[in-house]
Amino acid sequence: MTRANGRFPHQLRPITFQVGYSQWAEGSVLAQFGNTHVLCNVTLENSLPPWLRNSGKKQGWLTAEYAMLPRSTQQRTPREQRWPKGRTQEIARLIGRSLRMGVNLELLGERQAIVDCDVLQADGGTRTAAICGGWLAVQLALRPLIVAGELPPEVLTHQIAAISVGIVDGVPLLDLDYSEDVAAEVDFNVVMTATGALIEVQGTAEKAPFARAQLETLLELAAGGIQALAELQTAVLPPSSPSPLPQPTNHLNE
Repeated sequence: MTRANGRFPHQLRPITFQVGYSQWAEGSVLAQFGNTHVLCNVTLENSLPPWLRNSGKKQGWLTAEYAMLPRSTQQRTPREQRWPKGRTQEIARLIGRSLRMGVNLELLGERQAIVDCDVLQADGGTRTAAICGGWLAVQLALRPLIVAGELPPEVLTHQIAAISVGIVDGVPLLDLDYSEDVAAEVDFNVVMTATGALIEVQGTAEKAPFARAQLETLLELAAGGIQALAELQTAVLPPSSPSPLPQPTNHLNE
């Protein structure tokens, strides 16, 4: 099966990570997954959120915020000025949970990393693009502190990536764009480490129940995509990493 945009079922969209996109953020990455563009900026604060202060817990924190700009979609999306919608909060929590798996919070000290993920243009897979770009932005924000000796290299733990998979017209597909996402019979978002360990799997049947064998097929497909994404992430980081992380490998295929 060849998809409408010329991809095969197992192929990712054209993907680029532009590091240092924003001048002022401690870590900044523009993640482009085809026509989905998400700007990920990291702010480091030498303070903790109120609920963690004086709690007795010796740790830092990482949180994420997510927003879609008004003309990131075909029709204008109104700004969420008073409070974020339920979908927005759910996506932000997913991004935060996923990225916390890549940081040892106990070694972060009394610091908070705030990851802002703003969708500039949406064509499916905005949350997975945000996780991939967000992981890179966190790396870029913390590396100078590691080089300066303010943080140990072990503060960085796992390499994190995410991808969508689904079944459209009976065919398992990797990295769904919007037209495929709305037509999918089964739709999953998968977050993994570069070494193949699962972090989170979000999925549902849209039209009819699906078999466990189909779930395994989708996880295998996602694992291959995550491995490719991890290699793309590694390629844009400076070569002399202060914290060598395990090399990308697909454990699900071993």
